[in-house]
Amino acid sequence: MLLALLERATGPTVLFTERATHLKDHAGQVSLPGGRIAAGESPAEAALREAHEEVGLDPKTVDVIGSLDEFLTGTGFAVMPVVGVVADQEFVAKPDPREVAGVFEVPLDVILDRNALNVGYFERHGSRLLTYELLHGGRRIWGATAAVLRNFQDVVLDEEAS
Repeated sequence: MLLALLERATGPTVLFTERATHLKDHAGQVSLPGGRIAAGESPAEAALREAHEEVGLDPKTVDVIGSLDEFLTGTGFAVMPVVGVVADQEFVAKPDPREVAGVFEVPLDVILDRNALNVGYFERHGSRLLTYELLHGGRRIWGATAAVLRNFQDVVLDEEAS
């Protein structure tokens, strides 16, 4: 999974995808570009490959600056987020319709706004679980993707406080 930071004229943004509705897992949901790690790949290599396959992002234009904590989803997937800065300020996503229904960006200042990310709870198999949700531009970012954003907030905002 790649948390891609793009520099735009209006300020930095984060790239998101809307998964195609025909996919077996998480169809129609908002996510960061990403997918399974192939044999012999590092999480960063997988994230860059998947972003290239899903939205046409050239791996050579991405400066990987770190990674976030692994996150285990409620559906049993282990997500390993990688953070990268996209050097190509003119990047225009070209979604692969086999995997991606749409692409959009959210301003980084919205992502880093603690008040923009709602906290809630839901019940699953008799357990009460914490969940996050970000509503922006008519889109709902929730589940594992929102949890990754919360982890990103924790890392960035804690570093800024230091």
